[in-house]
Amino acid sequence: MSLSNVFNIAGSAMSSQSIRLNTVASNMANAESVSSSVDETYRARHPVFQLIQQQVQDGYGPENGLSAGQGVQVVDVVESEAPLRQQYEPNHPMADENGYVYYPNVNVVEEMTNMISASRSFQTNADIMNTAKEMMQRVLTLGQS
Repeated sequence: MSLSNVFNIAGSAMSSQSIRLNTVASNMANAESVSSSVDETYRARHPVFQLIQQQVQDGYGPENGLSAGQGVQVVDVVESEAPLRQQYEPNHPMADENGYVYYPNVNVVEEMTNMISASRSFQTNADIMNTAKEMMQRVLTLGQS
């Protein structure tokens, strides 16, 4: 693996974390939206990450139980299967015929944790890219004196 691959790997991680931050923002924005039916109620969304793998030589690879990761990608964004919040509010304008309104299955504490985690991961990968850039610049100056 060359040092230049670091930029592709860190870039794919930053891209994936951006998608994660966007889904968190969508979940937070819809956390208190109300609906009069289960089918119309917003459901929390979460990205599904997958490792981008490459077959390599020199003792690495699936046949040896080891493979080199070449980054990460988001393969899908799935809706949470957690139950919706149902509340009895007969005076609410969105209440159904039984007096219930339905709130999304968004856990605000969990979403804040995901936001902090995604933000820190994004920053870590930006730091990795800066460090790799500095290392490449120092390699170019080795022959100069």
